[in-house]
Amino acid sequence: MATAQPVEAGYGPGVALLVIDLQNDFATPGGSLYVRGGEEIVDAVNAQAAVAVGAGSPVFWTQDWHPEVTPHFVTAGGIWPPHCVAGTPGADFHPDARVTGEVIRKGVDGADGYSGFSTRDPRSGLRSSTVLGDRLAAAEVRTVVVIGLAGDYCVKETALDGRRLGLDVVVPLALTRFVNLRPGDDAAAVAELRAAGVLVEPGPPAG
Repeated sequence: MATAQPVEAGYGPGVALLVIDLQNDFATPGGSLYVRGGEEIVDAVNAQAAVAVGAGSPVFWTQDWHPEVTPHFVTAGGIWPPHCVAGTPGADFHPDARVTGEVIRKGVDGADGYSGFSTRDPRSGLRSSTVLGDRLAAAEVRTVVVIGLAGDYCVKETALDGRRLGLDVVVPLALTRFVNLRPGDDAAAVAELRAAGVLVEPGPPAG
């Protein structure tokens, strides 16, 4: 099981914690898009959130919240099995997750909801913003710590969007797990993050 690790950025005013998609379909064995080992980080994520709140950092939890029919799913031309359909148990947060702070739902209109900051229409490619960027700006956040599921998709895209917005971004590997749709996706994601200027903290093997 992952243990809480000190985050190099530290917490306090100007630093926010973003917990990505710690939901049943990803974080429980038998979930429709289970991320291997996802359930192992729940306790450590809770501990990290408690540290952040105690230091005065805002905490945001993202939540995939898809319609039943969306081009994001393989059933309508996408690459993913149906998952996190709005209002279903699979879309609920892991039962042991202690969710404190605002929940940012994504993918609600059928768009690809990889990033907590933005969504993308899978047909037109048109991007639109979630409220997360505005919330961070209002709180004068300069640094975000991004943890959760999965490191090669939603964690990565959230971190990269954070960098595009000019934020300092930290991704602790001990507090994320990877889908590895293709072998080596975890290593490729880490390399992409580092190339974008994300501070990737070491952790146990991602797979």
